[in-house]
Amino acid sequence: MRAAVLQEIGQEKLEVLDDVESVGFGPGKVRIRVRATGLCHSDLSAMSGVLPQPAPFVPGHEGAGEILEVGDGVTHLKAGDRVVVCWLPACGTCPACKRGQTELCLAGFMNAGTPNFRRPGGDVFGFAGTGTFAEEVVVDAGCAVPIPDDVPYDIAALIGCGVTTGLGAALNTADVEAGSSVAVIGCGGVGISAIQGARLKGAAEIVAVDPVASRRESAIGFGATKAVSPDELADAKQQVTAGEGFDYVFEVVGKSATARTAYDNTRRGGTLVVVGAGAMDDFLQLNMFELFFDEKRILPSMYGGGDVLRSYERTVALWRAGRIDLEGLITHRVPLTEINEALDQMRTGTALRTCIEI
Repeated sequence: MRAAVLQEIGQEKLEVLDDVESVGFGPGKVRIRVRATGLCHSDLSAMSGVLPQPAPFVPGHEGAGEILEVGDGVTHLKAGDRVVVCWLPACGTCPACKRGQTELCLAGFMNAGTPNFRRPGGDVFGFAGTGTFAEEVVVDAGCAVPIPDDVPYDIAALIGCGVTTGLGAALNTADVEAGSSVAVIGCGGVGISAIQGARLKGAAEIVAVDPVASRRESAIGFGATKAVSPDELADAKQQVTAGEGFDYVFEVVGKSATARTAYDNTRRGGTLVVVGAGAMDDFLQLNMFELFFDEKRILPSMYGGGDVLRSYERTVALWRAGRIDLEGLITHRVPLTEINEALDQMRTGTALRTCIEI
């Protein structure tokens, strides 16, 4: 079958190969025919080494498709079912799951060390235990979440990561208060979803911050009340909050520099929500006095900070009701053979989300 493979960490381009085989099918597993997948910035971070990932590997973790085959013991799925790929499934039995913090379950991460694919030259891993830049993938049955028939594959793919992460950061982690002021730093697909979440919660002012003009323009269409470049943020803070700082600031870049900027633009007693996935050697520096004196809450948000399955259902309901725009997030579409074009669109910021049609 065909899949896009990164041979070595640090390479900027993927090789689209026809000699890849999905492996690992057996009890408790399912084989999925991938129909659509989104390109998430985390894929680029894994390719560059910012996020740890064994190589060679097939990127992609934001996908949807149909079940081709189910292994022994799988009773809730059958061939032909439409599913979204969940890269962080909950085991239901670990301490985090029992506490209701299923987004902190480590079961999914355990899959990342097991090869999902094979080529004549040896094993190939799947990013985050999945690898949706492929025509087929074998995953644990818990990674395949059924979706209603009226949800298109491209929309379902977005729900698999970016939308769930951004919406959840506003709805679950921050629980944005109606009438509040919000700033979102980084307005790709996840940041735009956070903006939509803040709008749903009734935020009075939502300032989108991004260096790319087209993304700033898009942010207004999705609910931001103001959109500025990073060097205009100080003026926006003054205009919107009289210099006090925003009630909520979402950092959706994953770098210490922007996290520090987000902290500095959060009002005393306000909330900084860290959504971006950054590197293990990139340290955010805060002094002990400001931590004590400013009383700002710092809330990391992992995969939307809530029960993933419930978040999926909520997103579908909001989309059906016309309360959120998911179609508009897909600004570009390319076939798998043109995956490197999608990478360029992400790197330059010209795309909110590129849908790879497989």
